[in-house]
Amino acid sequence: MTDSSARPKGLSAYIAVTAAYWAFMLSDGALRMLVLLHFHTLGFSPVQLAYLFVLYEIAGIVTNLCAGWIAARFGLTSTLYAGLGLQVLALLALAQLDPSWAVGTSVVFVMLVQGASGVAKDLAKMSSKSAVKLLAPSEDGGLFRWVALLTGSKNMVKGAGFLLGAALLAMFGFVGAVLGMAAILSVILLAVLIAMPEGLPKGRKGTKFSEVFSKSANVNWLSAARVFLFGARDVWFVVGIPIYFYAVLSDGTTEGNRATFFMIGTFMAIWVILYGLVQANAPRILRAKDRSEASLINAARTWGWGLTAVPVILTLVAITAGEPQIWLTLTLVFGLLVFGAIFAVNSSLHSYLILSFTKAERVTMDVGFYYMANAAGRLVGTLLSGLTYQAGGLALMLGTAAAMVAASAVTVGFLKPEKR
Repeated sequence: MTDSSARPKGLSAYIAVTAAYWAFMLSDGALRMLVLLHFHTLGFSPVQLAYLFVLYEIAGIVTNLCAGWIAARFGLTSTLYAGLGLQVLALLALAQLDPSWAVGTSVVFVMLVQGASGVAKDLAKMSSKSAVKLLAPSEDGGLFRWVALLTGSKNMVKGAGFLLGAALLAMFGFVGAVLGMAAILSVILLAVLIAMPEGLPKGRKGTKFSEVFSKSANVNWLSAARVFLFGARDVWFVVGIPIYFYAVLSDGTTEGNRATFFMIGTFMAIWVILYGLVQANAPRILRAKDRSEASLINAARTWGWGLTAVPVILTLVAITAGEPQIWLTLTLVFGLLVFGAIFAVNSSLHSYLILSFTKAERVTMDVGFYYMANAAGRLVGTLLSGLTYQAGGLALMLGTAAAMVAASAVTVGFLKPEKR
């Protein structure tokens, strides 16, 4: 996109895609917190809570693998609209949950609904991230700036969603909160359908599904690194830390539970907002405008090993502390915020590199494959979050995160500058 007449059209399409993605991620963050806290208060164990999100992540693996081909075949707007619409249906279905159902029935039902929500999220994500490659200006580091702004702002919005979900649960209850979100997202979907400008590709009918699998070594190595990176985050983020904080902070009363919901939701929101803020500013932090692709690959290795140090230190602190103590909780809060900031730079570098490595004609398929790996990492992390916390508490959970970050840093070491 180089001519001046195309740029405003590209910018308006980018703004519309970003706005739709923001709305979706606000509901996604709120829904995750609603489900986690609501079912924990119903007596679900850490492993049962992890099961609630398993199909969500499995759906992400399958969806990303297929969504890249669907977008290449039918156009990017089709997958974006489908993601928003499916999320509305998932919210409406979740409102039908009956508290009188047996635990097993409830788990299966919520897993299925969360699976649909996982499909919706990854349709929207793949569409939005692919659009950046096609719409961003090529000069002055425009690609890195635009992808960092999209991913950073998205995560700040998702962080606000965690706080929103906890607040809605406390004020309106589970059903009221879910129905309210469905109504708002329906209005946003209608607005996007009416107002989406031109500027995104309409699809290529001859696209074959086999083209989804990349032949680029860099795309494959970076996808493997993404598995370990996001597994390392979700191994503590999904179940372990929220349940640990609930155990430490709640006094078991109704009012105490509400206050605890707000505190947990606030921490999770602050963590994701900080993550998004750093992500959005990663190009400035890295001075990426004046750096080559080879230099940014080296930066990805350095920041990967820097991130590894944080869960290693937290693991040692957890082993030393033994039983939950106030200083341990405060150390965890500080340490996980540091983890979030360094993690954001790593994630932003990965998001830039995947778009740098891919070519415009197969961007949706390479991005879909990459986020399929991202979903696989979240699936592994989700399962390990419940299993490691239940089996070995904080120390085992954090030690597992440290090992996964180290594996990501090792894998990034295989990346090489593209020959152009």
